[in-house]
Amino acid sequence: MLRRLLTILLPAAFVLVAAVAVPIGGVVAQQRTQDVYVDLLADAGRFAALARTALETDRTDALTREMARYEDLYGVPAAIVAPDGQVVGGSGSTERLTDVVAGVTTRSGISAAMAGARPEPPAAVWPWTREPLVIAEPVGRDSEVVGVVVLVAPTDRLASDVLTAWGWLALASVVPLALLVAAALPLSRWVLRPIRRLDAATTAVASGDLEVHVDAERGPPELRRFTESFNTMVEVVRRALDRQRTFVSEASHQLRNPLASLRLAVENLAPHLSGPEAREAHEIAIDEATHMHRMLNSLLAATRLESITGTEPVELAEVLGTRVDRWRALCEARGFVLDTDVPEGLWAQAPAGGLGSILDELVSNAFRLSGGTRIEVRAEPVAGADRVRIGVFDDGVGLPEEERGSAVDRFWRSSRHQNVEGTGMGLAIIADLARESGGQLLLEEGLPVGDRPGFGAVLVLPAALPPE
Repeated sequence: MLRRLLTILLPAAFVLVAAVAVPIGGVVAQQRTQDVYVDLLADAGRFAALARTALETDRTDALTREMARYEDLYGVPAAIVAPDGQVVGGSGSTERLTDVVAGVTTRSGISAAMAGARPEPPAAVWPWTREPLVIAEPVGRDSEVVGVVVLVAPTDRLASDVLTAWGWLALASVVPLALLVAAALPLSRWVLRPIRRLDAATTAVASGDLEVHVDAERGPPELRRFTESFNTMVEVVRRALDRQRTFVSEASHQLRNPLASLRLAVENLAPHLSGPEAREAHEIAIDEATHMHRMLNSLLAATRLESITGTEPVELAEVLGTRVDRWRALCEARGFVLDTDVPEGLWAQAPAGGLGSILDELVSNAFRLSGGTRIEVRAEPVAGADRVRIGVFDDGVGLPEEERGSAVDRFWRSSRHQNVEGTGMGLAIIADLARESGGQLLLEEGLPVGDRPGFGAVLVLPAALPPE
């Protein structure tokens, strides 16, 4: 974004400086041309005054010598043109001056001077101008015009002077341009600093960190107001989620005791039931109460998983070390064999404080749902990718491939597990946490034994470096 903003500001700075320098350059060229024109006009007026006397007395020798010295000194041919258009004198031979005047007659305004009027001042001479500057001064006035003094001044030197003045002007323009360019970078950073903080904050919110707060005291007023609105929005969302989780947790806790009392009361009705239909209804009521109790336990576990926010680098062997003894005890109690294969020094970017709970849920699923006798927890880096695989595998009946896509949907349960404790939310929540951590949850085959393919739940997480 900084490059894009500078791409807009820097051309704008160039345009701003050019908008000032270009008109000044035009004024400089016009002023230099005007100065030269005034000097030539004064010289032509002096020659016109001398030429009137010389033509009336038919003594042009002194005037011719004066014009010749003028051309030698300034390099400007000077000629006297009679009313019939013939050159009758000047700074050189009549043939050469006739050629000089003939080359500029259509553009010089000599005809206007013959009528006793001065031509319009010339336009500005630009560095690329090649045409000479022509001054035509009438000898006499009105109906008494007896000729025209014509000065044909080359513009090479004037164009060079204008170009030199433009060079100095361009050099002087570099200073404000440099100041504008130098100011563009800190100005852009000042404008974009709140945006960068908001971008980092939105990234944190997207990863589940709702405790983020952006400083709204610096930056442009519009962005400060936007930052304040963002902080308010995050706070509202955080409070809403906290209330939701608190409600689920407290409701589950509050319902456990009444539900236990209800189940006990229903069980105490057994001695008072005599008919087979009553006993069947009694058994159904006990099963439903048991199912509700399991549902409450699962909701509490799901609430704990959903409360995990943000990510952090963790060493997988260290996380496993805090859980493996408990898993082994559970395995021995249920007749399972537990194997682990997690190398030391393997780090992953995992849900903050939640990887252990996630693995607890996956191992619990293997206990309850696999129907096998062996569980393996292993981790390994992914070759050629900056990823780490952490998987929980079992040798049970597995999950058909056509059901694996639905297994990560909330409240989905396989038809084989309808009477097993659980809510169908564990894998869905784990998949969400994996995505928020920049990874994914894969469902695969596990440890095949005979006709049982087994089941494997694999977390693929970004690899991480050990914190300094």
